[in-house]
Amino acid sequence: QVQLVESGGGLVQAGGSLKLSCAASGRTFASRTMGWFRQAPGKEREFVGFIRWSGGSTYYVDSVKGRFTISRDNAKNTVYLQMTNLKPEDTAVYYCAASGRTYYDSMRSSDYNYWGQGTQVTVSS
Repeated sequence: QVQLVESGGGLVQAGGSLKLSCAASGRTFASRTMGWFRQAPGKEREFVGFIRWSGGSTYYVDSVKGRFTISRDNAKNTVYLQMTNLKPEDTAVYYCAASGRTYYDSMRSSDYNYWGQGTQVTVSS
């Protein structure tokens, strides 16, 4: 089992920055792709990006490219989402997730079996 706990959410003005952390437990953390998703009120959960198990490869949805950066520190069992130049449309509950399989990356939420509790990010105009 993989347990995930997010932190770092909050209120920020448009154009500001925020860094989310996701602390993971489990002995297979370093072998799992970690994804970030978000869900705005009344909207479906959407994919934001992922970082491969090695940390060397990342992928982002077009709307956040150049603004969001995912990183991981396997020694600390932690994945990060650094968000810059935030926009009001970034407002959502952000979730980190671990892939259900080791050495498997995906942008599909159904491929992630372990989820954090979510942390609220609110971007004001």
